[in-house]
Amino acid sequence: MATSSDQEQRPATRHAPQLGELPGTATSRYLPRFHWELLVCGVRGHELVGTDAATLRPEDAALAREINGERWYRCLRCDSWLPLAPPASPRRDTIPVRDEIILPRRGKALRDRIVLRLIAIDRLFHFLVLGLLGIAILFFAHDQTSLRHRYYQFLAHWQAASGGPVNSHHIGIFHELDRLFSLTTNDLYLAGAAVSAYAILEGIEGIGLWWQKRWAEYLTLIATILFLPVEVYELFERVTVLRVAALVINVAIVCYLLYAKRLFGVRGGAAADQAAREHDSGWPAIDATTPP
Repeated sequence: MATSSDQEQRPATRHAPQLGELPGTATSRYLPRFHWELLVCGVRGHELVGTDAATLRPEDAALAREINGERWYRCLRCDSWLPLAPPASPRRDTIPVRDEIILPRRGKALRDRIVLRLIAIDRLFHFLVLGLLGIAILFFAHDQTSLRHRYYQFLAHWQAASGGPVNSHHIGIFHELDRLFSLTTNDLYLAGAAVSAYAILEGIEGIGLWWQKRWAEYLTLIATILFLPVEVYELFERVTVLRVAALVINVAIVCYLLYAKRLFGVRGGAAADQAAREHDSGWPAIDATTPP
C-alpha cells in the first residue's frame, strides 16, 4: 500500500518534455507529443529483430525478452513491445550481433526525413507545372503569328454568332488572351526562359531535399524568401484561396528550415543539428530507452 510520502513524491517524476528527449521518454500531463515513429510504423509496420531466433541471450534484453513462455519483441523505431510466440521453425540460433543490425531512423532524423520529403514533393510538383508552362510559352512564341490570326478569326465568328462585339477589356479569358497576344515575340521568349529557369530551380531543390542535402536546404530557404514579396504583392492585387495557401505553406517552410534545421547558425547551426540527430539515433539511444 502506498504511503503518504510516496504519494507526495510521485508527482515530482512528471516533467515537461525537454529539447532533444528520446522518443517515448517525454511525459507531460498537458501537451501530448506527436511521435513520427508511430506514424511510420502504422504505415510500414514495426521494425523487429530476432523473430526467427531459436534462443534469446541476456545481452538481447534491449531487443527481445521471454516472459512466461511468451516472447516480447521491441520495435527499434517506436520502442513498442509486441508479444509473439517463439518461432516454430527458427532459421538462426540467436539474434544477430549489433554490428549486423541496421537501425531504422527515429527521433529528429526521422522527422526531418519526412518533412523534407514533403517539401521535396511540393517542389517537384512546381517543377512539373512550371516546366510544362515554360515549354508552352516557348512553343507559343515560336508560332505566335499563326495563333494570333486564328484567335482573331475566332473572335470574328464569335461576334457574328452573338450579334455584337466581344468586350475583352475586363477580367475574363478574352482579356487574358488579349494581353498575351499583345506581347512581342522577344517578350514571350524571355518569359518562357524565365519560367523554365524557375522550373529547373524548383527541380534542383526537390531532388536535393529528397536526399536531405544541406545545400538544398539553404537553396530552398533563400529562393523561398526571395519570392515571398511577390506572393504578398499578388495577394494585394487579388485574394484567392490558392494564393493564401501558397503563402502560408512557404512561410511554414521558411520557419521550419530556420528553426528546426538550424540554418545560418540559428540555435547552434549544423553542429547542434547533427548532435540532436545523433542523440535520437544509434545504439546509445536504444539503450537509454530500454526498460529495466
